[in-house]
Amino acid sequence: MTINKELDGTTLTVAVAGRLDTNTAPELEEELMNSLSDVKVLVLDFEGLEYISSAGLRILLSAHKIMSKQDGMKVRNVNQAIQDILDITGFTDILTIE
Repeated sequence: MTINKELDGTTLTVAVAGRLDTNTAPELEEELMNSLSDVKVLVLDFEGLEYISSAGLRILLSAHKIMSKQDGMKVRNVNQAIQDILDITGFTDILTIE
C-alpha cells in the first residue's frame, strides 16, 4: 500500500493505493491520526485502491467520526469492487462518496 498526502489550506487529501487490509490498515491509521489535528476536510482518494478489508473499513469509520466534528470527510474515485464492498456493508449510507 502507498499513501500520498497533500494539504491545501485546511483540506487534507490522502491518496491510498494497493491493498488496505489487516497488514496495512495500522499504517493508514497512524498517518491519519498524526495529520488530522488542524484539518477541517479530509478527502480520501481511492483511485488506486484495489482491495479493502474489515480492518480498512474500521479506519474509515474512525476517520469519519473524527471528521464529523469538523467539516466532514469525502471519499473519491472509488472503483466498482470497492463500491460493492461499501454498498454491502452499508458504508454508502454513512460516507460521502463522490
